[in-house]
Amino acid sequence: MAIAQTVEEMEWELGGKLKRLRLNKNLDQQTLAARAGVSVRALRNLESGEGSTLKTLLSVIRALGRESWLQTVAPVPTINPATFTTRAATRLRASSPATKRSAAQRLPSAQSLTASGPTRPRKRNDERDQ
Repeated sequence: MAIAQTVEEMEWELGGKLKRLRLNKNLDQQTLAARAGVSVRALRNLESGEGSTLKTLLSVIRALGRESWLQTVAPVPTINPATFTTRAATRLRASSPATKRSAAQRLPSAQSLTASGPTRPRKRNDERDQ
């Protein structure tokens, strides 16, 4: 189970990851700051977890070639369980009560389900015993 982190701890951890990535790519702060179009001080603040702007973060991520990280922030679900039902149709918008009534009218009637003609009603258990 993951332990909840404070915002400051998350900033520090993210800054550390960015710094390790920069060092793995053998870049110094001046070079990365120039590629990202930010000041060296802004990059230093980001890497040390002292706070930064969203623009600085995105610029540095792009300069490091890690735009794919952003795809994992809030992925759009690709599987909808409703699509696996037999009568599911692609929804275009939420339905109104009038639409729900008309959908009920489109359901097959009980007579069309029994193609062999009318059937005798089943007897209840208490009628069989007599």
